[in-house]
Amino acid sequence: LHVIFDHSGISTSGSIWTETGLMQLTQSFKIAKQALATQQALLGIILLLASAILPLLDDGFYLSMGITLASYIGLTTAWSMFSGPTRLVSLATAAFFGSGAFTMAVLGESLHWSLILVIAAIIGASMAAIVGMITLRLSGVYFVIFTFGLAELVRQLVTWYEVNVNFDVGRYIFIDITQAEIYWLLLGMILLIFITGTLINRSRLGFALQIIGNDETVAAHSGINIALSKVLLFAISAAFIAVIGAIMAPRWTYIEPAIAYNPMISFTVVIMALLGGVHRLWGPILGAVPLTLLFEALMANFPNHFSLLLGSIFLIIVYFVPHGVVGLIEKHKPKLTAIFSQRRAQIQAQTQAQAPIDSHNTKEAS
Repeated sequence: LHVIFDHSGISTSGSIWTETGLMQLTQSFKIAKQALATQQALLGIILLLASAILPLLDDGFYLSMGITLASYIGLTTAWSMFSGPTRLVSLATAAFFGSGAFTMAVLGESLHWSLILVIAAIIGASMAAIVGMITLRLSGVYFVIFTFGLAELVRQLVTWYEVNVNFDVGRYIFIDITQAEIYWLLLGMILLIFITGTLINRSRLGFALQIIGNDETVAAHSGINIALSKVLLFAISAAFIAVIGAIMAPRWTYIEPAIAYNPMISFTVVIMALLGGVHRLWGPILGAVPLTLLFEALMANFPNHFSLLLGSIFLIIVYFVPHGVVGLIEKHKPKLTAIFSQRRAQIQAQTQAQAPIDSHNTKEAS
């Protein structure tokens, strides 16, 4: 509060709990919130533009790593868009991701890739809407188990179709798209996800989801349609995940159900999002970036023990960082703010004390 008062000019010597004081306080909070949102948006745009030049600098290892990073940032952010406000852990990421990848594999030679991305989004959203109307009345571990089973069910169905109808296990993907274009498409999807998430957070749907995440009983008594709100957000999140799967499909050239519907995708996304923090839209980035680099190193050096190491990392994150990196930042933010405010006051006091001395010395020199 003192930080806000210092910037707004509100006097803290008397009581602020008057009508005028409360109006000034409310206005100051709005101004501070808008300023913070503007700073975050500008920082995000600068980082995005800086990242976009990577293909112009390198077309080998670093571009490949950039594609992997961008894909996981998009997946974790899209996942947290639903699981953050609702507090429901979804393990259906592999189902939506794989469906988008197979959409690109099936339609890649007959339609333009831009149209395929739209179709993949529709398929992902439709699948999530149908499943959500059935399962989003569940909560806790039941929803987790069902979504994990959904991903496995879809994988088995696609495998059966490929073997018995297509008479082959997988498909080759021949699409005229470069690695740099895949990278830029992923960056565009990240930007679109953040814009969509910001608009949702500022809408009535976002406000309703915050109430649902805190207490569904209160939300129900407030007249909020809990099922519709969850299904709608679940479908939006699934659409983004499916599009990312479609964008990543040409990178593999050959795709089969075991690759597209790999359950490790679901678990990896959850671990990254939990490390970063799911209560802020930008939180998953803080988990996706370091863990992507760590997982690449572990996969290269310990391929036979990767699953064991992944499980160990998950336990460490849940035990030591239950609220993610964002939670740690917000926990220590008041202390850091107080330290910075105290230091700023000391500098101002020293400056004011030094001003008369400098003025006197100037007169003598003159």
